[in-house]
Amino acid sequence: MRRAEVTRKTSETDVRAAIGLDGPPGFTGTTGLHFLDHMLSAFARHGGFALEVRCRGDLHVDEHHSVEDTAIALGQAVAKAVGDKAGLARFGHSYVPMDEALVRAALDLSGRPFLVWKVPRLRERVGDLPVELAEHFFHSLAQHGGITLHVECLHGTNQHHVLEAVWKAVAKALGAAVTVDPRAGGVVPSTKGTLSEGTLSETA
Repeated sequence: MRRAEVTRKTSETDVRAAIGLDGPPGFTGTTGLHFLDHMLSAFARHGGFALEVRCRGDLHVDEHHSVEDTAIALGQAVAKAVGDKAGLARFGHSYVPMDEALVRAALDLSGRPFLVWKVPRLRERVGDLPVELAEHFFHSLAQHGGITLHVECLHGTNQHHVLEAVWKAVAKALGAAVTVDPRAGGVVPSTKGTLSEGTLSETA
């Protein structure tokens, strides 16, 4: 079982994130933000991951620190779980519809963190989550997971539908990328022979 766990404790948050890439799919824990928990549950289910996240943060100050540090810890756990990426598919993409919303996600476990984000902000909040923090979540996940990630909303007028499709699309793309490819022969899927992690951030 490919599994990793990360703990991150600062003056702002105390986070534990654990991910099992091979399931069984499901989410346990809480971030203190109900909508983010809902999204992480969808992420685990549709990516095929066993996911546990527990965050105690300074929500009396703002939601920012809890969202950011949850994503940092989750990204670091993903990076640990995939290791040197030998034998993995490496790339993944997905289209996910949710009613009127349609989202496309494509990613590469490249070791070169990058986020392209084309998702509209249709209102300021969904439940207890500021919509602006959705982009920040995936930026932090990509930076600390060593992931090149492109996310684009092709259609959508309901912010809840758009964001839920985003989390599901990224999950399905990541699930595809971490799949063991029998044609890869157990080698690192790169013509260079390595997928560098030298650019990964270890601290915020």
